[in-house]
Amino acid sequence: MHLTPVGLEHYLVVSALLFCLGVLGIVIRRNLLVMYMSLELMLNSANLALVGFSRFGNTLNGQIMVFFIITVAAAEVAVGLALIVALYRKRQSAHVEDLTSMKY
Repeated sequence: MHLTPVGLEHYLVVSALLFCLGVLGIVIRRNLLVMYMSLELMLNSANLALVGFSRFGNTLNGQIMVFFIITVAAAEVAVGLALIVALYRKRQSAHVEDLTSMKY
């Protein structure tokens, strides 16, 4: 059995599919938690593309960028989940339509 080596195009195809799945989750769903998870999926697909470019470019630049992105994503998770929990406590719902009522 002959196995083909995994190339850069394989990494980029998987990254693009994950990104499209994340966009689809944001466009279709109205639950904030699902939208937030879809946003994180999009962020991780960008990380996968950066690691793929870094691996096949024989540099560490993409992997270093991934560490910075993961650090920012950790802070984003803390703030985003705190906002979702605050919205749920106030409105007993985590739907996007309830955000417009929190303007004033």
